[in-house]
Formats: sequence, structure tokens, C-alpha cells
Amino acid sequence: MVTHVRRPGAGDPVRAEVVSVGTELLLGQIEDTNARWMSERLASIGVDVLRRQTVGDNLDRIVEALGEATGRADVVLVTGGLGPTQDDVTRDAVARLAGVQLERHPELEDMLRDKFRGFSARPMPASNLRQADVPAGARTILPERGTAPGLIVELPSGTTIYAMPGVPDEMVEMMSGTILPELSIGAGSVIASRVLRITGMGESAVGEALQDLFDGSANPTVAYLASMGEVKVRLTAKAASERAAGDLLRPLVDRVRERLGDVVFSFEDESLESTVLRLLQGHERTIGCAESLTGGSVSARLTSVPGASASFAGSVVAYTAAAKRDVLGVSAETIARDGVVSEACALEMAAGARRVFGADVGLSTTGVAGPVPHDGHDPGTVWVAIAAADRSHARGFHVPGHRDRVIRWAQQAALDLTRRYLDGRPLPASDLTV
Repeated sequence: MVTHVRRPGAGDPVRAEVVSVGTELLLGQIEDTNARWMSERLASIGVDVLRRQTVGDNLDRIVEALGEATGRADVVLVTGGLGPTQDDVTRDAVARLAGVQLERHPELEDMLRDKFRGFSARPMPASNLRQADVPAGARTILPERGTAPGLIVELPSGTTIYAMPGVPDEMVEMMSGTILPELSIGAGSVIASRVLRITGMGESAVGEALQDLFDGSANPTVAYLASMGEVKVRLTAKAASERAAGDLLRPLVDRVRERLGDVVFSFEDESLESTVLRLLQGHERTIGCAESLTGGSVSARLTSVPGASASFAGSVVAYTAAAKRDVLGVSAETIARDGVVSEACALEMAAGARRVFGADVGLSTTGVAGPVPHDGHDPGTVWVAIAAADRSHARGFHVPGHRDRVIRWAQQAALDLTRRYLDGRPLPASDLTV
């Protein structure tokens, strides 16, 4: 049996809402990764997710949330609250909203007993039998991994409720195996996105540079997502097929590339650290880091990428002047004359990292994160440098704002300097007076 999803009108996309159930979500004890995953997959088959709600483990409030969602959407997807304990009341809420009673399904009871016999020699707790209770008239999705069956309830209004466990693996199993295939039949279109990632240019400047490309355009569309030191440009197109959507996006990506130039470091939503490691591996080069201001966080970003060991040689966190001198070989003359927050110190730190680790490229960071001045320099003063056999280069700049912002921008500048060098791009000049 295939659910017949209510459509708002001929040719219109299916409208969906996602309801996440769990007090732990409201308290911030766990992150709602389910809602994000579901929204991404629904968008990929052309289903429009209009709203997302989070509600605690309270029967009345879940019924209220479902009532609001089913009054607006063609499909409501619910995760959480299908377990065996007393606070798992999603099945009760769905039954109340549908105006039906819960019915015990003997085949589900047998399934539960079989699963528990496989789990343990101990008898199944009686509370688990609650998972065999199903709203009258509902279909079920049998679980492979867990014990909680999913529920599919078609309301008289034509809206369909899909209820799934909150455990991510169990939700993904039911979405992938049953729900997404059913919704694909009625969606009628696909949505494709390309995410371009930019560093060294602010959100307002990016938006101003691209504004005329999207004036009056309803398809494709653009969205800007800014974070410290980075802007994402998400281009989205809707079409009858994935190939047709890609055909809409391709020329637009090319125009954005031409407009923004080499501040775009990825056209495939690749992180900056992944981009740097990909280039290092492509050139068969290694990198060693010397960090002061950033305290090892540049190296942490690089080593968070699987396979980093092929290119990442090691790191020195040299926070004091003595460590810079004794470990990295920064000269006493440089420290006395220019100080540790200087172009000369950054260059010697990068050269020291390259020498210590026998790496092809040395990368360094030094500066003042704040909140107080250091070595005669104001908070937000940053120097980053690279050293290689064919070239050395340092860049100095100032970052306004709090300590975390200074460190993040320093990370971005260091990684981007490396990216530009490896990719044969122009290296940025300093904004500071040397």
C-alpha cells in the first residue's frame, strides 16, 4: 500500500513539517541532528519543509504541536517518543489527534519478544509491549535495528503523519527504506544545491557583488550563511530531475566564480582545512605548523580531516618568546629588535616548523588575541606566514572584536595563505605597517 499524499494543487510541491519530540532537545542536552538530516533529504526529492518544531515529552503539548502542523502541511514527520517508558507518548498523541484508540498488534508483540530473545536471555520487560500499541487504522514500519515500530497515519483531512524513533540510526533506516520512497512518488520535482565557500570577504560585500545575478530570480535562488571568517553561498534550483536542476545551477556557479575570483576556496561545500589537505596531497607535499596566537587550533582543524597523516607532519605550540627561540630557532636578535608579534618572527617561526618537521611547507601564526595589549601591540594584531623552498611570505592584519573572533580569523588567514600558495594564487599583502 502506498500513501496518497495530499497535494496543495496540481504541480505544486508537497509541503512538510518536522516535529521533534524530546525534553532533552529543549534543554539543549543533545543536538537535533535528526531534523537537519530529514530536511536535507526531503529537499533533495522536492518536498518543501516549511517549518520545524521541537516539543517536550508532554502529551497535551505534542497533540497541540501535531494539530498545528497537520493544519498547514501535507506531510508531518515526527521523531522521538516511541520508546517503552512512561514519557514516550508520541503514539498516544497521534491516536488522540486522529480520534482513534490504540490497538495491540499481536504480530508486533511477537516481533518484540523475538528481538529480546536475541538481545538477552532475560525476559522482556512488560513495558516494552507498549511499542506494540498502534493507533487504529495506522500502518507500521517494522524496525530492523531497534524495537520501536514506525507509524503511518492518514488523517481525514488528507494529511499524513509519519512517526519514527528518535534514535538517529533507526530514523534514517525508516526514512530511507519507506518514507522517502513514498514521498518521491508524489513530490514531482527535485531540489539541488551547490554550496560555495568564501574566506577573506564579508557577507555584505559578497551579497553586493552578486546581487544583480539574482534580481527577480525565483529559480535558482541564493542564500548567504555567514560565520566567523567565512561566508557560504548556497545556490538552489528546482527542476523535474536532478540533471535538469544541475543544468540550471552550472552556468550560475560559473558566473559566481568569475565575479568573486579566488576568495572562493570551494565549490563543493568543502572545508578550508580539507581543501588545504587535498592540495597538499595532490602536490605530494607535507606541512608542519608553529602556532602561538592560535594555540594549536590550526593543527587541530587539519588533523580533524580523515587521512591528514599523509600530509600533516606535526605542530609546535610555541607560546612564549623562549619557546619560539629554543624550539623553533627564532633569533634572539629578532625577538629583541622586532618582538614576537612581527613579520620577522612569523617568518622565522614558519621556517623553524619546516626545519623541525622536515616538511615541505612551514606555517606559523603569532599575534595578540586579547583582551589586553601584548609586546606593544593592540589586541587583534595578527601575523601569519608560510615558508617553502621556493617562497616565504607573511601577512599582517588586524581583527576587531573579542578573543575567539581574533583566533578564528587567524586560523582562516593561515589556512587560506597555505591554500593560495599551493594553488598558485596571488598571496595577500599585509594591512599592517611593518
